[in-house]
Amino acid sequence: MDKKSFHLLSLGCAKNTVDSDSMAQLLMKADYQPTDDSTEAGVIIVNTCGFIGPAKEESLDVLQEMAAQKQDGQILIAAGCLTQRYGEQVARQVQGIDGILGTRRWMDILDVVGTLREDKHPEPIYHLPEVPTVGQEEAGTQRVSIQGASAYLKIADGCRRPCAFCAIPLIKGTAVSRPVEAILEDARSLQELGVYEINLIAQDTTDYGHDLGMRNGLATLLENMVQAVPEIPWLRILYAYPGYVTDELIEVMAAHEQVLPYLDMPLQHAHPATLRRMRRPANMDWVRNALGEMRAAMPDLALRTTFIVGYPGETEEEFQTLLDFIEEMHFDRVGAFQFSFEPGTASEPLGDPVPEEVKQARWERLMESQQRISLERNQSYVGKILDVLIEGQGDGLSLGRSYRDAPEIDGMVIIEDEIPVGSMIPARITGAMAYDLTAVAEGQLLEIQD
Repeated sequence: MDKKSFHLLSLGCAKNTVDSDSMAQLLMKADYQPTDDSTEAGVIIVNTCGFIGPAKEESLDVLQEMAAQKQDGQILIAAGCLTQRYGEQVARQVQGIDGILGTRRWMDILDVVGTLREDKHPEPIYHLPEVPTVGQEEAGTQRVSIQGASAYLKIADGCRRPCAFCAIPLIKGTAVSRPVEAILEDARSLQELGVYEINLIAQDTTDYGHDLGMRNGLATLLENMVQAVPEIPWLRILYAYPGYVTDELIEVMAAHEQVLPYLDMPLQHAHPATLRRMRRPANMDWVRNALGEMRAAMPDLALRTTFIVGYPGETEEEFQTLLDFIEEMHFDRVGAFQFSFEPGTASEPLGDPVPEEVKQARWERLMESQQRISLERNQSYVGKILDVLIEGQGDGLSLGRSYRDAPEIDGMVIIEDEIPVGSMIPARITGAMAYDLTAVAEGQLLEIQD
């Protein structure tokens, strides 16, 4: 075991992955070396997720696994969302944790490790502010996570929205935007590394800049980015909030080829009464008009959204309204979740009255309906040529993504040839499935990284 090595496990969403990679950068600057073997690491870090019940259980299972195999001299640190909200509970449930690091305190990882190295501590060290706050980012530490030719770039953290079902404001605190120049500096570094796609992420990207006094902050940021990184052809927006996709944002997306005609806007439901109970925007006329404007400005727009089924009080009529809305709008991609009761949220007084079997049945009906729609949307691309970013290959095939596919959450394009990973190639679509497309390479290969 090398005390100057670390093993870091990142659970949950891409936003967590960025925090994990930022911690890794700080550790490596301090001469710690990463290792894939937890038994050889002097420091083990689990960056947990605490968003919904299944994510909590996964985080606890991983922590228990790491604690069970922990050796003398090793340090085990539980970090992230679960520990911010349930730090003491986690420490009681998992014996062997040495340090508890709250979310948004990734920049303090070296302080926690140093404190744990100084003295023996019979009880875990807690590094948890009462209210989640953002510390000073260390100069030169990027807020990015690079995955091959693609990268996530975090532009803000926290959320000020009042959604009744969501624990994120309790975990992350209110929204805090990064300065424009810090974001552009990260983007320029990614361009120098040969990254081909930047995915802008935050709890709510459309709220970017509000706390900085900016109007249309996201549109302004994108205008700056297309000037700062002209060699990165794909800039993708994730996690938009209904009602905050402004005319200026639509204009910027339509005007710049770099900004992909792709939008991920979690709507959560389509019945106004359900949305009001969720404390979400309930003006569905706005949604219809906004999506209509976007499709008019960008005919090739790919739309992704997310819905919750089984929210407290959801009637069969309300659920049917959701199904009808999905049929009407024909989204390219839809994610669906069954309501997960979260104590401490504004929805807690509503309880969890919808039976699990009803939630499951509604989820299956929604997904069955969307699978048919997704297939129809995919079939409309047969015969067209799309640029495909290659992410894997073997056995005579290559796997990649088109502009319609965000990393990890959307479909793939399967090409009948082995094409170098980290390259982009035009491909003619030959077939369609519910989630994926098949294609043949057509045109000149563009190498984008070694």
